[in-house]
Amino acid sequence: MKRRNFIRLTSTASALSLLPTDVFALFKSAGMDTCPNVNAKKIVLIQLAGANDGLNTVVPINQYDKYASLRPNIKLNNAGGANGIINLDTTLSLTDQVGLHPSLVGFKSLYDSGLMRVIQGVGYPTQDKSHFKSTDLWLTGGDGTLANNLLDSGWVGRFLENYYADFITANFPLGIQLGSSDNSLGFHGEVEHGMSLNINGQDPSGFYSVINGLGGAAPSNIPNSEYGNLLRFILENDTSSNIYAETISAAFNSGSNSSSYPATGLANQLKTVARFISGGLQTKVYLVKIGGFDTHDLQVSANTTTHLGKHADLMTEISEAIKAFITDLNSQNMGEDVIAVTFSEFGRKAAENGNLGTDHGEIAPMFVFGSSINPGVSGTNINLSEAVVGNNYQVQTVQHDYRRVFSTVLQDWFGVNNATLDLSFYNHTTNSGYANAKITNLIKAKNTVPPICYSDKTLGTTNFENINEIVVYPNPSSEIIVVHATNNINSITVFTIDGRNIQTYKKPLTGTEFTINVQNLSVGLYTLKVNTDNGIFSKKIIVRR
Repeated sequence: MKRRNFIRLTSTASALSLLPTDVFALFKSAGMDTCPNVNAKKIVLIQLAGANDGLNTVVPINQYDKYASLRPNIKLNNAGGANGIINLDTTLSLTDQVGLHPSLVGFKSLYDSGLMRVIQGVGYPTQDKSHFKSTDLWLTGGDGTLANNLLDSGWVGRFLENYYADFITANFPLGIQLGSSDNSLGFHGEVEHGMSLNINGQDPSGFYSVINGLGGAAPSNIPNSEYGNLLRFILENDTSSNIYAETISAAFNSGSNSSSYPATGLANQLKTVARFISGGLQTKVYLVKIGGFDTHDLQVSANTTTHLGKHADLMTEISEAIKAFITDLNSQNMGEDVIAVTFSEFGRKAAENGNLGTDHGEIAPMFVFGSSINPGVSGTNINLSEAVVGNNYQVQTVQHDYRRVFSTVLQDWFGVNNATLDLSFYNHTTNSGYANAKITNLIKAKNTVPPICYSDKTLGTTNFENINEIVVYPNPSSEIIVVHATNNINSITVFTIDGRNIQTYKKPLTGTEFTINVQNLSVGLYTLKVNTDNGIFSKKIIVRR
């Protein structure tokens, strides 16, 4: 593959983003009937770029008069009917009842079918109202505080590289991005920026044909130098990219869609995702994107009923696209394997501006969809009494930190343990209690992963992570890594990701445990070959600083 084509097509692909199809088969070993097989589980992240107006998306009915006074020209009609807000759930207490935007008819249908949950008042501490910075914070797991403001890797990437670090290569990427030619910072790992493949603008059915014929023959001699290492890395990515492309095309061509989708950008992205899943692609995290939510002006159309305009068009697009997607999954019996989550970088001011629009705000609602989630509303109505002139008409009280939402999904849905959760969100498990203060009842009990299945990597604990022949911990590490085996260890060899032998530790190794000092190793991904009395086993390790 030519270098320029490799960069254009696969600049975020690497061998690290590979996973075997039977990765979670070990759940069923050791008689652990309580641990589910989560191999099929996936999450679809739906990015509403530009900062969605949460107040015109979910209206607090009990404060309608205050809402109307803050938005005299862009308020939604409370009279009901085709032009009025949709009462989401009349069984809720009056103080918690919310009205959906009139264009969210599809959301109402999904909610009534038990397929949608609203999470109120989502944000983070010290909200940054810059589109670029706030988007980066959402993607990196950061916030506006000094300690968490300059992260250069994404929480999805850290989750993938830590949770799947021990597993061997397979033929598909762990993450796929659509909807933007920009590679999402959220998928950048702390060690490797290779968790995902961006296929925006590609024809999935012919993706393999497109990139398979682009390259010439690889160099026959690769020098033993830094240049050679870089060249070897590119060639390995070239190989991986062709393998990925072949798998992606095969899944798309064998998959199908069983429901009608509207002819919109978001719908086309979700339609592609559904077809990938239908075709058996094992990718774990998908990211789709729709823009246009920066509605400073003409959020509603002048001289028309106020449910029309830019924002109404966006609400219609997301409502119809997501409904078609969830319907498609359920009709193909895949609905319980997929959760979809919307997010936007921030909300908008409670008060309208002078241009029939709204300016940058803070908190906003999130929506979670799928057959495996419990329908309902998490949290209470936002408090519009906060929106006063001295507060620049902002509603600031954060009921749910966005990291709490995502960490709930990672732990209850994927079975991520607290240690990996800490690595994904930089110790927020212990510092802010995200693992112990999750969104309650977000996922149905039958689809959650029991705590025994995601307990921390403690030797002697019966869980899915240490019932293999060897356990490596802590991983990632910046100082030492301990290798523990169930039989005597004879030797351990450390290889780079491109297969170069770095160090071999031979007899006399004593017993079933050996400690390796990794402080002299460069930051990166390595493979351990552990020779025990019971055979030779491989483990991936990550060295970090």
